[in-house]
Amino acid sequence: MAKTITLFWLTLFTISVSAQEIGIQLYSLRNQFKTDVPGTLDIIQSWGLTNLEGGGTYGLSREEFKDQLKKRDLEVVSVGASYDDLKNGKIDAIIQNAKAFGAKYVMCAWISHEGNKFDIAKTKEATEVFNKAGKQLKKEGITLAYHAHGYEFRPYKDGTLFDYMAEHADHFAFEMDVYWVKHGGEDPLSLLNRYPKKFVLLHLKDLEKGVKGNNTGHEDVETNVVLGTGQIDIAGVVKRAKELGVVKYMFIEDECSRVVEQVPQSLKFLSGLE
Repeated sequence: MAKTITLFWLTLFTISVSAQEIGIQLYSLRNQFKTDVPGTLDIIQSWGLTNLEGGGTYGLSREEFKDQLKKRDLEVVSVGASYDDLKNGKIDAIIQNAKAFGAKYVMCAWISHEGNKFDIAKTKEATEVFNKAGKQLKKEGITLAYHAHGYEFRPYKDGTLFDYMAEHADHFAFEMDVYWVKHGGEDPLSLLNRYPKKFVLLHLKDLEKGVKGNNTGHEDVETNVVLGTGQIDIAGVVKRAKELGVVKYMFIEDECSRVVEQVPQSLKFLSGLE
């Protein structure tokens, strides 16, 4: 019965946001994968979701993991890559991993930096790394997307470090994690409007009311709440993303311990959006 209801919610959501595809970031279920890979994939299938962002195989060989995906009609459309691998010339392995899954997107979620020392020098370095790697990936039909984590919104000149990166992003795009944008001091909807062609992927994640953000890129994962119950205008972001038509995939990411209970509630919220 629960599976039927969840699939109904997702059907309504798919109809209402046909310009994009909904999916889930597999990191949400990292703890479940540790003990039961097939069972965790069954949970995702029961939610009616088919598009995944991941790239790992959770102790299985790549072929074994892909076989588990195929049995459930699940597809990895975006894979992760570390900043250090992008920087240190491991692009061939990254391309190979993306192609093995059939993914058209490679996302990087963190720029390596010492402690909380993130400044314009590191921003310029990362922009150069992403442009170089993105150019190589583009030749293979793959888009590189950087996932900002909050520390990029520190002031720089008349804007922020993120503004510098976005304005010099010639060969890469961005994945907006609305939680980290809000937590870092920016407004997700305003940022989407400021750079309407830069964001090709979204992470849908809500921030508990009353939590004050900072520029560290760190927060208690238990502050991830059901979509629509926190501080972020999820409805406004989804609506605008639909209007712009640039965002291809929107991945639910819920890092808290209540993820299995919360995702169906988040799907219910999304199903009610016009």
